[in-house]
Amino acid sequence: MNIFEEYIKKITDLIIKNQKSLNLDNLNDLKGIVVENPPVEFNFDLSCNAGLLLGKINRINPIELSNKIRDLILKELKDFEKVEIAGPGFLNLKLTSESLILNINKILKDKEYFGKKATNNNYNIEFVSANPTGPMHVGHCRGAIYGDVLANLLKFNGNKVTKEYYINDYGNQIKNFAKSVFLRIREIKYNEKFISNEDLYPGEYIKDIGKKIIELNKNEKFDDFDQSLTLLKKQSLKHSMELIKSDLKKLGIEHDIFFSETDLVEKKLVDKAINQLKKNNYVQEGFLEAPKGESDKTWKKTKRLIFKSTLFGDDTDRAMQKNDGTWTYFANDVGYHMDKVNRKYKYLINVLGADHTGYTKRITAAVSALSENKVKLNCKVCQLVKLYKNGKPFKMSKRAGDFISAQDLLNEVNKDSIRFMMLNRSNDVEIDFDFDKVLEKSKDNPVFYVQYAFARISSIFRTLKIDANEKINLDSNEFSLNENETKILRKIFEWPKIVETASSKYEPHKIPFYLYELATLFHSYWSKGNKNERFKFIDDGKIKKNETLAIIILVSIVIKRGMNILGVSLPDKM
Repeated sequence: MNIFEEYIKKITDLIIKNQKSLNLDNLNDLKGIVVENPPVEFNFDLSCNAGLLLGKINRINPIELSNKIRDLILKELKDFEKVEIAGPGFLNLKLTSESLILNINKILKDKEYFGKKATNNNYNIEFVSANPTGPMHVGHCRGAIYGDVLANLLKFNGNKVTKEYYINDYGNQIKNFAKSVFLRIREIKYNEKFISNEDLYPGEYIKDIGKKIIELNKNEKFDDFDQSLTLLKKQSLKHSMELIKSDLKKLGIEHDIFFSETDLVEKKLVDKAINQLKKNNYVQEGFLEAPKGESDKTWKKTKRLIFKSTLFGDDTDRAMQKNDGTWTYFANDVGYHMDKVNRKYKYLINVLGADHTGYTKRITAAVSALSENKVKLNCKVCQLVKLYKNGKPFKMSKRAGDFISAQDLLNEVNKDSIRFMMLNRSNDVEIDFDFDKVLEKSKDNPVFYVQYAFARISSIFRTLKIDANEKINLDSNEFSLNENETKILRKIFEWPKIVETASSKYEPHKIPFYLYELATLFHSYWSKGNKNERFKFIDDGKIKKNETLAIIILVSIVIKRGMNILGVSLPDKM
């Protein structure tokens, strides 16, 4: 149930029916006409711009047209008790008691699905995909939570979603990782000093992996790195992925598919993708121009396979081969995305780290070429997370080596706080994660404030011994809402619109923003009841009026739905 969609249909149907009497030659397919929330200073439930928009298109005074539309609404629609013209021609509308009751009852009846807009599409969301060379760091946490909550949001709307992790287990970084483990094993077994360089991984966690490998291979001497390389690669990757999966599980995240780059290479998926692009004349042999900042004289031109990504909106064409003829990282990624396209997903979403901003155009172009523009890839870049404690930057962990691990974060604050606060701003903006604020039990801690609203409502149900699922009788003759209840109900009506926007624009941060605003309205009402008898919910052990009970139940329904999407718990007591 979306109140804005319902009433825009009623109003536009009314305009179409009365087009002639309204002297409207051009309806412009009713494009741009919306029903939304009026500004706070107007005490109305809804606002519509139909008169303003159609007046301009038809060269009619918008205010005069809006007055005619207002008269039609009051005459033919029984939903509104009052309609006023505001500003240059906006229609502000106030619902009747009967309409409010009808909409409240719809939500109470359909509470499990309130806000859902069934779209029934097939999505693949690839997120985290951290190099399997150690535990997750804080930057991975943000992308992991963004991807997981986006998946929950899309599933809530009835879509099929596959959560995927691409294991980058092929190439020099894996050999360097195995070499690091080998040297730690030599350190443990033979007291040889571990001498680090920029290609190796210095973290103490490498020792833990080394100890596990020694335990599992008691007869292995590890005298020669090249002889032990195959074993070290396999087992080091296994233990590293166990670390990553453990961190993800602690954050409440589980992937459906783990896709190995090694499998991609061994199955020659890159060759297959290149051949497909060649057939369509999107890949050919040629020479790349010198990169910006490098002169033509110093640039060594090498003939290689080049993807014509400029045909699909990229800034420049892209090399598929290195100077030595081997595939580029981008070529491997093209092979991987061909596999995704062949798995018949309608939408692909890649959640990337802050250092991948410049990569999005080329891979988006590749998916367009591979699918003949039938599959849409959307790349969402998650910006950096800056941690603060006691007003100072939070220092890195010695165990991690050169980064702050997910485990460091989990040692400081719980999963609920991390999940909520990592979505406290849009993904394309940096986040300042302040441990002190996250641990506060106050309004300044959004996750606490939302959880506390639910706990307070639970305490009301316990006190009154009320089953929130019981039918509530609302009588239009006695129906009355005070100003606090009206504000809360109007905010409740926004929920489906928030879900739709967050889902369609891939902006899950809108959910915690909205929940915090709703919780703030509820706490404000609660506080007024402590100061003024008129605003108390309960009188002599009973709820004062059924309207109040209905509003309280609606708040609990929406908070529960929203926090479930976020993957954040809701304690009954705090």
